Amino acid sequence: MIVRQQRVLIAGVLVLALALGLAAAGYARLAVTVIVVGSLGAAMLGAMGRRIWIAAGVLYAASLGAAPILLRSDLEYGFVAIIFLFAVVWATDTSAYAAGRAIGGPKLMPRVSPKKTWAGALGGAIGAIIAALVVAELSSLDAVVTAVLAASLSILAQAGDLFESFLKRRFDAKDSSGLIPGHGGLMDRLDGFVAAGFAAAVIGILRGGFAAPGRGLLVW
Repeated sequence: MIVRQQRVLIAGVLVLALALGLAAAGYARLAVTVIVVGSLGAAMLGAMGRRIWIAAGVLYAASLGAAPILLRSDLEYGFVAIIFLFAVVWATDTSAYAAGRAIGGPKLMPRVSPKKTWAGALGGAIGAIIAALVVAELSSLDAVVTAVLAASLSILAQAGDLFESFLKRRFDAKDSSGLIPGHGGLMDRLDGFVAAGFAAAVIGILRGGFAAPGRGLLVW
């Protein structure tokens, strides 16, 4: 059992390293292929009942690094796309925390994350819209489109946060790892960013292709 887990872990790390290296070198299509095929390969090394979780885990972890790299690869809009993404996620986290503490009220999903409230969720979305509009003003982007996109990514970021909480409860884990003392692992700090980043990259690639994902995300 331990040997099998080690094989899965090693395979997953190799897939992530290779995919991120390819993405950073400009081979976006090949990087995506490696992630998809590699996640399936890593899953096949695991126990039958956990293969879906393993494949999803590799894809989930890959999104953390691959999504921003792919967005940034757009020479014209890549930098703005990254600033926009970070602004939305950080504003969501900060505003949700502030609104939840100040207003309180009904819980969002008490069985998954007891401290999160509907007020916090709404406050997070509003904060994300405000931050995105600042980016739009500085970058000459369409304000309405930017606001709608920010609200959508804010919702996904908060859903990603809840999903991370669900996974930890599902597998009876307090934190995703012990990398950051007192704060858990990277996934505990960047769970919302993973979901929003993945969605932003998918939108960008579907609309702008691998050559212009930043434009595909921001210019409608």
